[in-house]
Amino acid sequence: MVRMSPDVNIMVAAAEKAARALMRDFGEVEQLQISKKGPGDFVSSADKRAEDILHKELSKARPEYGFIMEEGGAIKGKDGAPIFVIDPLDGTMNFLHGIPHWCISIAIVENGKTKSGIVYAPITNELFYAEAGEGAYMGKKRLRVSGRNKFDASAIAIGEALPHMRWYEQSLEQANALRKQNVSIRRFGAAALELCYVASGRLEAYWETGIKVWDVAAGILILEEARGKVTSLNADNADPMTSQSILASNGVLHDDLQALIGYVKQ
Repeated sequence: MVRMSPDVNIMVAAAEKAARALMRDFGEVEQLQISKKGPGDFVSSADKRAEDILHKELSKARPEYGFIMEEGGAIKGKDGAPIFVIDPLDGTMNFLHGIPHWCISIAIVENGKTKSGIVYAPITNELFYAEAGEGAYMGKKRLRVSGRNKFDASAIAIGEALPHMRWYEQSLEQANALRKQNVSIRRFGAAALELCYVASGRLEAYWETGIKVWDVAAGILILEEARGKVTSLNADNADPMTSQSILASNGVLHDDLQALIGYVKQ
């Protein structure tokens, strides 16, 4: 799928326009006005501005589509129409601290399933994208998960819960269980990129609790199209896109990793 579909082209064009604004703000990160929207969760004016750009550009291209956005919430489209699921700035805390690890994530969801999605990292100019049944790509390169099958040869990203979250103590226990296996653990702070890194073989796995649909809607499709595996950490096998917990891997390590860290305590 090196030749991008119209839907992917539309999302890429919108992301590139929003990225130009984000890059300008990233260069002046000390001057950003920060507003608090919840415990441990801060959002910058750059985040809001980028979302406005994405909404405007995507609405022009697909006026009948609905939206689910991190800042703007849900906007209903035409009955039965697909929905854009948008995270305008995944990795907000990295952005605010001048750490060059953040991205824009956009997915098109129809009947509860992601049909296409992109994740764009402006700093590295890396574009990850996929359409259902068509494979996953970074630029013109087809993505494939790694084949590593040993914990001590693997790099795994974790998203430890924050202290105010009910999963906090368990997430510490899960991380310690991994450390005892001599796993190389990473904590990057941008869920969409973590999923893409598993898809590209840079990581063997990633797990997190307390995530939202806009964090993972595009990344899940990209990983699955790269032949990876994604499940919920909930024991009821809920949809990982909406269950607030996710275990993503190259597939080879999945069952052993699930057994090691266990399910989320509800």
